[in-house]
Amino acid sequence: MPNVQLTLLIGAYAQRYYLPQRRRTLTATVQHYADYAPYFPLVHPSPLNYGWMHKNPWFEERVVPALQRPVRVLVDA
Repeated sequence: MPNVQLTLLIGAYAQRYYLPQRRRTLTATVQHYADYAPYFPLVHPSPLNYGWMHKNPWFEERVVPALQRPVRVLVDA
């Protein structure tokens, strides 16, 4: 895969592996997603995380649209 343009790090395990300089918590790492380009840290989309998403409305307001933009560009290419 020589042309990888976007790498999603879904969940704490992936973030620990690929981001040795991550923030102290998963929430803080996801909040500062732009600091980790070309990686894009995300929470796991498990039903168990619905409570987390409810407590962190900034995720759907800021992070999801920020992810949709590069995905749209890559899909349309």
